[in-house]
Amino acid sequence: MSQYQIHPIVMGTKIFDKSMMTYQYGTGERYTIPIYCWYLEGGDQKILVDTGELSPIQSSDRESAIGGKIYKFEEGLAKWGMTPEDIDVVLHTHLHNDHCENDYKCTNARFYVHQKELETIHAPHPLDYRYMEDYISEIEENNQIQVVSEDGEIIPGISVINTPVHTEGGLTVMVDTPSGRAAITGFCVIMENFKPPKEIRAMEMDVIPPGTHVNVYQAYDWMLKIRDMADILIPLHEPCFAGMDVVA
Repeated sequence: MSQYQIHPIVMGTKIFDKSMMTYQYGTGERYTIPIYCWYLEGGDQKILVDTGELSPIQSSDRESAIGGKIYKFEEGLAKWGMTPEDIDVVLHTHLHNDHCENDYKCTNARFYVHQKELETIHAPHPLDYRYMEDYISEIEENNQIQVVSEDGEIIPGISVINTPVHTEGGLTVMVDTPSGRAAITGFCVIMENFKPPKEIRAMEMDVIPPGTHVNVYQAYDWMLKIRDMADILIPLHEPCFAGMDVVA
């Protein structure tokens, strides 16, 4: 049985209204989220989930806000003894720019991307301004993309599930770890989305959908499914992981 350790590497940050994460909750609250690249250590391949921002703002105030160090791509990989050329596999949760800006540096990697994400990045709706096809043009021209159209195992111990919550082609990455089955969400949320405060639970809501979503009702239902499938929840932008070397 293949198992992996999950290492969070902060590859950028964003500052915005908290309600961008928590639908109809936290409006007016300034909130900083980390943008991660996740290194899945185990087996004979070097595997990442997403590649983060190309030119992250590295400042003490942002690092203080998230509780961890912000790395440029090469710096973050070097922490674990790797270079971009060493990467064998990249699993993309989705193709919003802040999740794929360093793709072109991974010249030897296979990139697993859901078919709907590829369709959208080449013909985005005006509301989908976070899709920028220039960031995947090189890996596409080099035939490095492996299109995912069905749920299933990608590598022993690692599987993907299409979760159309934040985007139509979002892929939640399920990882077997020594501590149980972990879900790196294919949608942009924080832990509070899965563990709402009492005033939200008093409204008989078990989760809070993300502020940016495809369909808010569908998003709610998918979050419950993923919550119940996983032993360990890893919301894609949860700040508490920024100061950790190992999540699971």
